Amino acid sequence: MANSHHFLSRKLHSLLGLVPVGLFLLVHLTVNYQATKGAEAFNSGVGFMESLPFLIVLEFVLIYIPLLFHAIYGLYIAFQAKNNVGTFSYFRNQMFLWQRITGVITLIFLAWHVFQTRIQYALGNVELNYDMMANVLSNPGFMIFYIIGTLAAVFHFSNGIWAFLVHWGITVGPRSQRVATYVTMIIFVVVGFIGVRAITAFIQ
Repeated sequence: MANSHHFLSRKLHSLLGLVPVGLFLLVHLTVNYQATKGAEAFNSGVGFMESLPFLIVLEFVLIYIPLLFHAIYGLYIAFQAKNNVGTFSYFRNQMFLWQRITGVITLIFLAWHVFQTRIQYALGNVELNYDMMANVLSNPGFMIFYIIGTLAAVFHFSNGIWAFLVHWGITVGPRSQRVATYVTMIIFVVVGFIGVRAITAFIQ
């Protein structure tokens, strides 16, 4: 019974990491990328997202609750996992280790990002617009922190796709798993570029 519960929890964990959390990451980075077109384009994208009906309900149901489960259960997996990179230093074992490391980094980054943006906005201290992010990223330390956090999140998402395909029995053979590795690497490069380019767009 315990093994069955753990099996189902792992599958749910990987599913929520892809949908809806992974999809939200892609949408969020796409909106941020509008900053490359200027302040007006970014503010328009943010304004559209903020104008969605029942926004607070959507955020909790589609983002916060799934993210909390994924994060809490992910931490359990990270600290329970036996990483044998020193003994078996092959590629997939390295990816297994980095998936856990980037998960922890991403969680720290997201907690700070939410505090610095959504919570400050709720407290009436800032406006969610281009100027707010430009002000945050004008600090070189925060800019580096955001780049590291964004790349960690994108890696965790990209490599998580590979794990999802395995856990859900979609890629069962060595060849399909190898192809999935190449595809997820391309996703990491493309989405990582979008994320970093969006950050640099705020630097004047």
